[in-house]
Amino acid sequence: MGLYESNFIRLGWLAHDLGQLSGRHLSCVPGDCDLVLTVAGHSPYTSTFNLTYLLPQRDGEVQYPDMVVRVYHDAHLVEAQQWAESHNQPILKALRGCAERELDQRWARNVMLNKWLEYCVERGHRFSSRSRYTRGE
Repeated sequence: MGLYESNFIRLGWLAHDLGQLSGRHLSCVPGDCDLVLTVAGHSPYTSTFNLTYLLPQRDGEVQYPDMVVRVYHDAHLVEAQQWAESHNQPILKALRGCAERELDQRWARNVMLNKWLEYCVERGHRFSSRSRYTRGE
């Protein structure tokens, strides 16, 4: 649970009012890919978000790692529930390949989320009600 608590703190650095956000939000910082947070839904005690980079390609953009994140507001926990089905990056492919059991897969997803959130904050990414955007909706 310590990892999930750390994920909650780090996601809170990106977006302070997680329970109040709706729609899609874009964070653009110089020298990094655009980061998109999409609110998939809210319930009284949880919220579900999709968090992804928009990676530029010749024929458009690719969303990667396309991670589904569940926030447990009352417990102050964040869990990475799902990420891209396949990985082209060797390190992510190796991490997923080593995780055969469900518990191992959960651990790998949440460690990845934890490191990624820290990286995004260090790069200067932030979300707020003013970061809402409609491109791609």
